[in-house]
Amino acid sequence: MAAAGDVLVRVCNQEIVKFDLEIKAAVQDIRDCMGPISTLTELNANVKEKFQHLRLRIQELEQMAKEQDKESEKQVLLQEVENHKKQMLSNQTAWRKANLACKIAIDNAEKDELLRGGDPLRQRKTTKESLAEGASNITESLMGISRLMSQQVRQSEETMQTLACSLLTDLGGNPRGQKQIKA
Repeated sequence: MAAAGDVLVRVCNQEIVKFDLEIKAAVQDIRDCMGPISTLTELNANVKEKFQHLRLRIQELEQMAKEQDKESEKQVLLQEVENHKKQMLSNQTAWRKANLACKIAIDNAEKDELLRGGDPLRQRKTTKESLAEGASNITESLMGISRLMSQQVRQSEETMQTLACSLLTDLGGNPRGQKQIKA
């Protein structure tokens, strides 16, 4: 039965080493990431998942260590567990630093892009032709507004004249059958 236990311990140790190396590679990917933030978020989700697997394997190894019959084997495995935990903490620190460096690099790249004028597709053409076209469009819009205002003034004048005529007719000739107002 001890041989089966040794195999399980070896397999667990190998998985811990595998996850440790995968985390180191993923942290390096974060260091190399130039953006955008969505890519960084995906990389971070990957690292987080690997840390969860690593944590579980370390806990399994710790449980195996506690179940060892020989005190010497138990102590050796518990020491390995402590070493793996320290390595995991070191990886977490490296992950945080890589994240910070990547976010700073992305922010700086975005600032530089804004200062350069941004994406060429987003840049507005400030040539003489585009400025002249814009001025022409504005002039046409103003002329249209002026015509509408003039038309509205004419309609208001006609309405006032109609009301005045109607009022005078009502006061003088009473064509609508209403009472005459005596002055």
